[in-house]
Amino acid sequence: MVLPFISLYIESFGDFSDAYVQNWSGWIFAITFVTAFIFSPIWGRIGDKYGRKKILIISATGIGLSVLLMGFATNVWQLFLLRFFMGIVTGFIPISQAFIATQTPKEVAGRVLGTLQTGSITGTLMGPLLGGMLADTLGYATSFKMVSITVFLSAFIVLFGIKEVKVKLSDDEKDYKSYTSKEVFLHIIRKPVLLVVMLISVLVQVAHFSVQPILSLFVAEIHGPASIAFFSGLAFSAAGLGNLLMTRRWGRLGDRIGYIKILIILLFAAGIVYFPGAFVTNIWQLVILRFLLGVSIGGIIPVRIAYIRQEAPLSMQGEVLGYNTSLRFFGNIIGPVLGGVLAGFFGFSSVFIVTSALLIISGIIMLVTWYKYEYAPKHTRSLTAHQR
Repeated sequence: MVLPFISLYIESFGDFSDAYVQNWSGWIFAITFVTAFIFSPIWGRIGDKYGRKKILIISATGIGLSVLLMGFATNVWQLFLLRFFMGIVTGFIPISQAFIATQTPKEVAGRVLGTLQTGSITGTLMGPLLGGMLADTLGYATSFKMVSITVFLSAFIVLFGIKEVKVKLSDDEKDYKSYTSKEVFLHIIRKPVLLVVMLISVLVQVAHFSVQPILSLFVAEIHGPASIAFFSGLAFSAAGLGNLLMTRRWGRLGDRIGYIKILIILLFAAGIVYFPGAFVTNIWQLVILRFLLGVSIGGIIPVRIAYIRQEAPLSMQGEVLGYNTSLRFFGNIIGPVLGGVLAGFFGFSSVFIVTSALLIISGIIMLVTWYKYEYAPKHTRSLTAHQR
């Protein structure tokens, strides 16, 4: 609800230059992910040990408090520090993913995580539109205060509506053994495809978040100042709608034909769709491209999480997903800053061109790694067996 107008909220603090607003938008957007990058594996390990329900309640309460206080901010530094604190407790959705993954059999993980993603995307879809309308009618500060109510409600629902149970999902003793952090780290390093899936999280998030802090400013440039918060929300939400329609289907397809194959297809598709954004001349062209981006990028998260679920023993999954979340947040740090700097120095078009290149590069890296470490060895083994 608040992402479409963070840059507009900064503008309301004083008479600033465009470059000042764009750069601060990037930093304020990114700082949450700096602290989240550090704390995600810690929360994941605590969740593995003590249960995830408590962590979900702490996360929702902390986010709600920080967003509430943002409604009272009067300068960029206050907003910056509140976003910094929010990063310490951010991670409600990744912890939800670990919670559901550890209660779900491997063979249906893609579909189930796709359903979870549909839930978070429905919020992504509704949030920017609701936030844009609220901001236009009630003002930015009031919108922050109203958003905090929805987050506090999430904590309340988890507290009274969820029961965490220990489910025996496999007979593999590795799923129930205790692992040290060193053993978890070595497990990731020894599996090249798993390692690359996690590292690509950085590039995907850089691509996904590079345009977000400056999207409302881009909308203002191509559409004008009329109902700017609403149209910014519309551009944000278009990607959410594409996500909503396709995420569960991508997850189900990954269950059937393999998560890495789907991941490679989606990386190339997202890269191709991002590129024409550099040349749009009106808001509806941008909305259509954002929708197509949502269709392609929407399946990347559930198939990636499902693959990690498949490759990591149950009792280390919270920590492995914590590392994956840290890498995602690292991308979230770089993306907004990169987008703000590129837009400030080279114009908005450069953000779309660089982002497109990053996604294509990610697809190439994933394809080469999968072919070398998964496809080629299996193909060689099956040929050898056939010759015998």
